[in-house]
Amino acid sequence: MNMSSSDNASHSATVKAAVLSEALPYIRRFHGKTVVIKYGGNAMTEDELQRSFAHDVVLLKLVGLNPVVVHGGGPQINEALKRVGKEGAFVQGMRVTDAETMEVVEWVLGGQVQQDIVMMINEAGGKAVGLTGKDGCLIQAHKKLIADKEKPGEWLDIGYVGDISRIEPAVVKALQDDQFIPVISSIGYGEDGRAYNINADLVAGKMAEVLGAEKLVMLTNTPGVLDKQGELLRTLSAQTIDELFEDGTISGGMLPKISSALNAARNGVNSVHVIDGRVPHCLLLEILTDRGVGTMISAF
Repeated sequence: MNMSSSDNASHSATVKAAVLSEALPYIRRFHGKTVVIKYGGNAMTEDELQRSFAHDVVLLKLVGLNPVVVHGGGPQINEALKRVGKEGAFVQGMRVTDAETMEVVEWVLGGQVQQDIVMMINEAGGKAVGLTGKDGCLIQAHKKLIADKEKPGEWLDIGYVGDISRIEPAVVKALQDDQFIPVISSIGYGEDGRAYNINADLVAGKMAEVLGAEKLVMLTNTPGVLDKQGELLRTLSAQTIDELFEDGTISGGMLPKISSALNAARNGVNSVHVIDGRVPHCLLLEILTDRGVGTMISAF
């Protein structure tokens, strides 16, 4: 039997009411809590997903949560490097960053990408403000050296790639108190004022720890963390993650992501989620409904 247009409208309204009702306990539970969101992957490069992300962030703010966005920009950096005749290179999931590459990273992350995100959130009805590590001494950094897997005891220097020395959250908290949505680029600065490219997953994880966030949500280009058969692992503990590192199931760009997620979970962030950024409104589905769209990581 075909439904009339009025029946369809009634059914649609009923579904919406059910969704709102389902969201209410989550809104009550997380009201006033901080949620750090690592924004990247397809969600950052496809128009429909960009709009979906912006609306989700604004809605979370309007219902009383405090979203903080930390973004990367790998595809945009690669595109900009191609325009100046450079090819991106990676070691253990980290971008090799010489002086010229660092200039491109600063311009792309702290300029183009950040301003696009700020504008997008503002157009959706929010009040976003862009920050880099320089603002309010937010992200203080030092050079990162990587252990050489082929030569135990030796270290690899991959240029102006940074590790976090300290995060000073005062500027973020001040913006939150005034109902702004902070949008943070993953660029840190050393004591000498030199800029360092920091993996955005690391910044998001540490930011969540320092802000005492309720949740850390990382958007990816996969359904979440997958096993060797490509099946989604819906929950992961620290012990299981160590095993997945050991047998190579987690590798490449997933390494810093899952390491940061695990550190955040071990250091007081109540729940960490690695979710599929290709799903429209994935943030709302993960935070305000019973239907998760990824992997939840716990310390134990």
